[in-house]
Amino acid sequence: MEKSRESGFLFCNLCGTMLVLESAKYAKCPLCKTTRNAKEIISKEISYTVSAEDIRRELGISLFGEKTQEEAELPKIKKACEKCQHPELVYTTRQTRSADEGQTTYYTCPNCGHRFTEG
Repeated sequence: MEKSRESGFLFCNLCGTMLVLESAKYAKCPLCKTTRNAKEIISKEISYTVSAEDIRRELGISLFGEKTQEEAELPKIKKACEKCQHPELVYTTRQTRSADEGQTTYYTCPNCGHRFTEG
């Protein structure tokens, strides 16, 4: 909310919601219904910078020599595969529920490709 007040002109001063230009005279907040003079908004420009790194990240493209997430060395654990009993599994973890609950661990068997979760 504080960020919306700093950049200011397109956002409601009370609730931070993006304003809608209702007419040539005023802009209105769709949430709290407050209005602002359109002269404050009409002549302003919006701009932002997108870096090449942002584009690569969004498209999943890596530079030469960089390992993708699939190629990266995943951590291993000495735990038997449920399907083929291979003694070692690779794993990743994700916080899939609220912060006060534990992480979900995703296991993959490098031998047979069997996948399962825990937690």
